[in-house]
Amino acid sequence: MTTLHDRYPGWALVTGASSGLGTHFAEQLAAQGFPLILTARREDRLRALAERLGTETLVAPLDLSETGACSRLVATAGDRTISLLVANAGFGFSGRFDQQDAEHYERMIRLNCAAPTLLCRALLPPMRERGNGAVVLVASIAGFQPTPFFAVYGATKAFDLMLGEALWEECRGSGVDVVTLCPGSTATEFAGNAHIVANDAGMPPGPVAAAALRALGRRPTVVTGAANRVSAAMYRLLPRSWVARATGAVLARSLLGKSGDDLRRG
Repeated sequence: MTTLHDRYPGWALVTGASSGLGTHFAEQLAAQGFPLILTARREDRLRALAERLGTETLVAPLDLSETGACSRLVATAGDRTISLLVANAGFGFSGRFDQQDAEHYERMIRLNCAAPTLLCRALLPPMRERGNGAVVLVASIAGFQPTPFFAVYGATKAFDLMLGEALWEECRGSGVDVVTLCPGSTATEFAGNAHIVANDAGMPPGPVAAAALRALGRRPTVVTGAANRVSAAMYRLLPRSWVARATGAVLARSLLGKSGDDLRRG
């Protein structure tokens, strides 16, 4: 059987590889025959992952929200041919916009938006020159609509979604495949880090990562979960003011365990 590595010969680079979806992407790409460049902040986790993957790995412990980190990552890769990029690193947090730390917003925008942009800018030209390569951008179902009480995170994922779909069109016919993954609730560390009151564990991350890899070369966007696919379609059709009000009411309760009125007054 043809593997992804047969289609995109070279190295795969996975950001945010130390946990969650990033770990599952790394495992599945290793199983497909890729040597891997793994990056995240937690070096101990990256090295533990590298030891059990059974493939050649390069561990690059970096915080991609720091200025210059993407350039350092590309330099660390050296002359390795990166044929597949998984831009997965990101984080979010919930709460009323004016009550959150501005430095957290700045870091989130750098990690969720600037890092995938800069990595795509560095890696797409050689992919196009070779006429072969692939990019997976991890966005979110949150990118399809305004997300009150999750405002900046949703906005960053809307950026990722629009970037990915635009790059898919720009790269059509070049031999470079681009897909944007838009998961809903997924069983990772995200909910705890975002201070969300989780109502369910979410989808297992393995099938979510697999859905994105299967979609390469087939379609521009993958939304995981039937209910999420219905919601995404509705969000693109309804007036944004309706969507913002409905989403705000749902997110206030599901993320923070309060009503929207209580949060607006609090």
